[in-house]
Amino acid sequence: VQLVESGGGPVQVGGSLRLSCVASGDTIGRYCMGWFRQIPDKEREGVAVINRNSQRTLYGEFVGGRFTISRDTLKRTLTLQMNDLKPDDTAMYLCAAGPAIGSTCYGPSHPEYHSKWGQGTQVTVS
Repeated sequence: VQLVESGGGPVQVGGSLRLSCVASGDTIGRYCMGWFRQIPDKEREGVAVINRNSQRTLYGEFVGGRFTISRDTLKRTLTLQMNDLKPDDTAMYLCAAGPAIGSTCYGPSHPEYHSKWGQGTQVTVS
């Protein structure tokens, strides 16, 4: 499966952005899907993960209720709605697919288990 992110850009503190990830080459129905972020010289950080049927979502602690992950398997799309953005949210945001573990997923703290990655979309908050 190939993943392509979009929706990033500059945004003011307190503003909102909606990131999208479109998959091609395979259905995303078999995968857990997640958003991660990368800041240069820092470890990749998990933002949110969603299971195959959208009944389970897991978020990084820093999210604090500000972000919402969702998926539309028929449209092969993963979305991240980000509200109340802060300067510390500035990063490259990457979409990833990982294996399902029954009805659940590896959490945001386990990027190493996600094998499919997009190129990312830059979010800059100032």
